[in-house]
Amino acid sequence: MIKKLWPYTRGYRKWMLSGVLCSAAEAVFELLLPLVMADIVDTGIPAGDTSYILQRGALMVLMALVSMGLGVGAAFLSSRAGQGFGANLRQAQYSHIQEFSFRNIEKFSTASLVTRLTNDCNMMQMTVTMGMRLLVRAPVMLVSALVLAVAISAKLSGVFLVALPLLLVMIALVVKFISPMFSQLQEATDGVNLAVQENLSAIRVVKSFVREDYEEEKFQKRNHQLRNISEKAFGFVVVNMPIMMLITYGTIIAVMWYGAPLVQSGELEVGLLSTFFTYITQVLMSLMMVSMIMMMLTRSVACAKRIVEVLDEVPEIVDGGGSLTVSDGSVDFDHVFFKYNEGAEKWNLHDISLHIPSGATAGIIGATGSAKSTLVQLIPRLYEAQEGTVRVGGRPVQDYSMEHLRDAVSVVLQKNTLFSGTIRDNLLWGDANATDGEIEAACEAACAAEFIHRMPDGYNTDLGQGGVNVSGGQKQRLCIARAILKKPKVLILDDSTSAVDTATDAKIRAAFRTQLPNTTKIIIAQRIISIMDADIIIVMDDGRIAGTGTHDELMKSSEIYRDVFLSQQEGVSADA
Repeated sequence: MIKKLWPYTRGYRKWMLSGVLCSAAEAVFELLLPLVMADIVDTGIPAGDTSYILQRGALMVLMALVSMGLGVGAAFLSSRAGQGFGANLRQAQYSHIQEFSFRNIEKFSTASLVTRLTNDCNMMQMTVTMGMRLLVRAPVMLVSALVLAVAISAKLSGVFLVALPLLLVMIALVVKFISPMFSQLQEATDGVNLAVQENLSAIRVVKSFVREDYEEEKFQKRNHQLRNISEKAFGFVVVNMPIMMLITYGTIIAVMWYGAPLVQSGELEVGLLSTFFTYITQVLMSLMMVSMIMMMLTRSVACAKRIVEVLDEVPEIVDGGGSLTVSDGSVDFDHVFFKYNEGAEKWNLHDISLHIPSGATAGIIGATGSAKSTLVQLIPRLYEAQEGTVRVGGRPVQDYSMEHLRDAVSVVLQKNTLFSGTIRDNLLWGDANATDGEIEAACEAACAAEFIHRMPDGYNTDLGQGGVNVSGGQKQRLCIARAILKKPKVLILDDSTSAVDTATDAKIRAAFRTQLPNTTKIIIAQRIISIMDADIIIVMDDGRIAGTGTHDELMKSSEIYRDVFLSQQEGVSADA
């Protein structure tokens, strides 16, 4: 685990080394202070030598100030290193997630990825911050104090032979039982985050179906699960401390019991006995710190495993690289097979062979679940076909870099997504360097200009989070305008005009013909009227192509197409 995470300390290793040295030096100075105090008690006070006492006292003050300075320095350096390590880890995960295909992302829930980027990374940076001090300070204090205690009195040090094994057994038991609980704790945190995310992202649906009580009950269940696991996990921590303290104070009492006769017999001086008490306390406290470190590391290991899972996830779709650019908008499917689940017996797309000429308008229609969206998502490599070849511009899509391919293929998906910011900010996603004239032309083509001009701030109108300030139809038209701004070779509309009226739909299609004559337009639609004038219409049925041709040709040759058309015509007649 350390080997995998070590590269992310790059840029902060000098801070880590400096912090470790400061922590070690701080511990050494703290250990030397009791010896100076013992010298004052055993030499200066009995001799009544005031100057000697003041000299040694000044030395103690100086040592204390140096120790304090080293402690402040260690805290600053460890904090700097920990925060930097956490930032590197978050950035590495986020950058790697950007390379994931849809299938990779689906392997982890969104809530889990958020937890790994926030909660888990916070735990790792806290481990580095605290660990740099405790992992150095505790062992240095433990070993050094133990050696000095033995040097003062080998007899009294025999007490450690009983106390140390008891403390080590306690630490081992805590680590053994608490380790699986921390893994469960992180999973329970995922569950709470998932409930919150789903509720807030779908708050309109929740309220429209009056399901607030159900959502609250669902959250309460997951929240109680998190609480119960937390109580079990940290219950061990609560029990651990009193037992540790009992052993510590029991050891101190034992040292008093056996040390007093040694002082009376003259084998041990009073100052050295008090120093021995200091060292034995430091040894036992260091062991308690080790116990805390082990619990912290146990939780950190659980978090680190989850982070490494993300970092080790191999993107299913690898960037082809190279400098090839898409020459034209022709699209070809050559005996393509695809399924979402590798272990599934049935193909979602079965033996798809298709040619769409550059600049043509292609319509795709079919029943729900017929794999219409799946088909078009293979073109920009949002998913990868398991068998067969998908070509754009006459070349397999794998020959292009992701940047060049997706710059040439503009997709407006079923779920229209806008981001917080102004209308202009969202449109510039299509082309960051677009001029006002180009933005206006794209909005005219998408029939969005008409409602944008009615808004008080026009293109500078703030859309709010996710475009909450516009209707579904307006959101669709803004997404289409954004896609047009890319000036793509291939424009894919995945049922992207379902929320606009038929008149606006017709205007958008007319604008495509006049303003995008050389762009290949692929339109998925539920309404046949939206694709009747297409150059080629593809009828999908259960993952297969059930027919291709123009409207007139399919009315004669495709029973599926004819049935859909007649049923929609009957619906129109009934409405009339």
